[in-house]
Amino acid sequence: MGDLVVTTAAEDVGLASRLGDLADPEIAEFLYQDAVSIALFDALSLRFPEYTLIGVDPACPRVPVAVLYTVPFTWIPDPAADLPPGGYDEVLLRAAEDQLTGRRGNLVSAVLALVRPDARGRGFSALMLAAARSNAAALGHASLVAPVRPTRKHLHPQMTMAEYAARVRDDGLPQDPWLRVHARAGGRMVAVAPNSMSVSAPLSRWRQWTGLPFDTAGPVVVPGGLTPVHCDLAEDIAVYVEPNVWFHHQIVDGVAR
Repeated sequence: MGDLVVTTAAEDVGLASRLGDLADPEIAEFLYQDAVSIALFDALSLRFPEYTLIGVDPACPRVPVAVLYTVPFTWIPDPAADLPPGGYDEVLLRAAEDQLTGRRGNLVSAVLALVRPDARGRGFSALMLAAARSNAAALGHASLVAPVRPTRKHLHPQMTMAEYAARVRDDGLPQDPWLRVHARAGGRMVAVAPNSMSVSAPLSRWRQWTGLPFDTAGPVVVPGGLTPVHCDLAEDIAVYVEPNVWFHHQIVDGVAR
């Protein structure tokens, strides 16, 4: 693994101000159109800077190469056995509800991880996840969870998420790289979050985002989508509902396990 120095947005405001420079050109444009995320993500990340992990290369310490956003949220059932089916969107909604009610979330969820494209292949994803686990422990939490978006599921859009997540290598670890990072870090796959995020828009917008005609009713496979988009010609609308995979990282006595 390469060297990485990790801090939080609360500890280095100047570095945090440069997070907008981090972008992943491989993320499809429509994935930025989830209404819950648009409404809440930025506000929650600003409200909880101590939960945002920023990684820099020591050779260039003022330029972020990786970020992992986490947020606290309330979930009462046992996270080792049961996590909300709404995944990413539900984490944001519950975190926002906690803010309105003055409640402190009992869990921490990772919600977005990015590594600059030219810095990939150096083990930074695993280092950022380890930092997030340690940070959650330092902030007094007993669990870090994550509605994980598998990095290669888009290559198998017709496969169910349950089938995809169950694919393992000879060593028993998941075939998908990002699922494998979580498993290697000690995370336990809990369940599929069937409706982790959704995007609903007129067909004209989908044509703009994807370059596809959207002229046939039914499922449409789109570049970057983990599942097909459902096209309704009669109503001039298409809907994408994305499943993710819940992982649970146990923290015992202030130490990530």
